[in-house]
Amino acid sequence: MTTRVLLTVYLAAVAAVTLAPAPADDGTLGVVRSAVAWLAGHGLPVTYLGVEAVANVVMFVPFGVLVGLLLPARRWWLVVLLGAATSGLVETVQRWLPTRYPTLQDVVMNTLGAAVGVGVLALVLRAQRSRTPRTGDAGTTTGRDPVRSRPVAGLLRRPGRPGSGRA
Repeated sequence: MTTRVLLTVYLAAVAAVTLAPAPADDGTLGVVRSAVAWLAGHGLPVTYLGVEAVANVVMFVPFGVLVGLLLPARRWWLVVLLGAATSGLVETVQRWLPTRYPTLQDVVMNTLGAAVGVGVLALVLRAQRSRTPRTGDAGTTTGRDPVRSRPVAGLLRRPGRPGSGRA
């Protein structure tokens, strides 16, 4: 699957989770609340609001990775900005949904998740570059990938790019 297809599927899943009508007494939320109460009862400093905040961060980590793969290298700030805009759009739409509660905290946590995702992507790409020897035409190390300016061997390749196998 290409990065664009994965991003489309991911965004559809985010829309389903964040924009579908939420019943007032959802069984899943009851399980989460019970687990949080059990953990707190055993001395762990866990709250439902804390779990919700972490879930908002985790939900946007894939956004940072996938959008980071689509944009040119060194555009991490644009990934974070797009994450904030996407989250802001979701929260704005939630204003008109009777069972949803938009919050600024959700926008901040989702944006943090996008930043974490693009940060993880940068670390993976850096580690990959340091492990992959690159040689120039004369067999000397150039420090650049001869096929692409941004190596993602083993990760998803963009269609139509050199080395992607597609024209």
